[in-house]
Amino acid sequence: MSDPRHAKVLILGAGPAGYTAALYAARAQLQPLMLAGPEPGGQLTTTTDVENFPGYPSGISGPVMMEEFKAQAERFGTEVVYDLATSVDFSKRPFRVNGDTAVYTADTVIIATGASAKYLGLPSEQRLRNKGVTACATCDGMFYRGQDVAVIGGGDTAMEEALFLTRMCRSVHLIHRRDQFRASQIMQKRVLESEKITVHWNREVREVLGETGVEALRLTDTAGGPEQILPVTGMFLAIGHSPNSKPFAGQLTMDDQGYIVPSRPHSSYTSVEGVFVCGDVADRVYRQAITAAGTGCMAAIDAERWLAEHAQ
Repeated sequence: MSDPRHAKVLILGAGPAGYTAALYAARAQLQPLMLAGPEPGGQLTTTTDVENFPGYPSGISGPVMMEEFKAQAERFGTEVVYDLATSVDFSKRPFRVNGDTAVYTADTVIIATGASAKYLGLPSEQRLRNKGVTACATCDGMFYRGQDVAVIGGGDTAMEEALFLTRMCRSVHLIHRRDQFRASQIMQKRVLESEKITVHWNREVREVLGETGVEALRLTDTAGGPEQILPVTGMFLAIGHSPNSKPFAGQLTMDDQGYIVPSRPHSSYTSVEGVFVCGDVADRVYRQAITAAGTGCMAAIDAERWLAEHAQ
């Protein structure tokens, strides 16, 4: 294998957080090297339309938006490599990152690997992703104004998504596989008191029906009752996210769900000096493109200042 490639700033991940970090690092003359990972552009590459990012009054498709982010970062000198970080060694400097196709070393590392929404794993669900199946009510709810939709889940996130959708949808069906919610009592109370939300207890989605878009859901009864066909035009998954943090296990401090925990308040510093984090891999609350981009800016500025303080 050839010698490792070295970078002052190595950015792992190519979503809004990673590209923003790259833009700021590149403009600071740090010549960042970015490993784009398995899904260049992040979750936005699976989003058809983005209408809630400032500066796009007419909206923009997620893939086009990420291409623009990439072009802007490259304009100032970012080098994008299509490789995936599989393991790391942050025990000493320079830091070492093992990729699928090469090995990299770096003076600083910015982790922007994001998070992945959990899906049910149904073939029909995957076929209709972004054609009525989505995992973000905040992102996509406006496209379902006046329509009947379903939310899948039983935790606080599902309650929040269902309540949010009542603002623009005609009706919201909340589908839960058990006979009681995991959500907090106050969130349950709000959902159960909403006239626009119908709760379907002990139900699981067996199939998403429709050819070019969602037309209905085939539900099974976990208590042994008959199947049900539920006419809806949108299905919102709210069963959680998984942070893409496996390569950093044992290297950085994480919470019980695998989200990387910043070591300082209001910063991107991690438990290892010189390693910074931004975006959804550290954000279990907001998970928006705009918040990810903001933390990408923070990570680049933190890395620049750290490098200046530790210049040899």
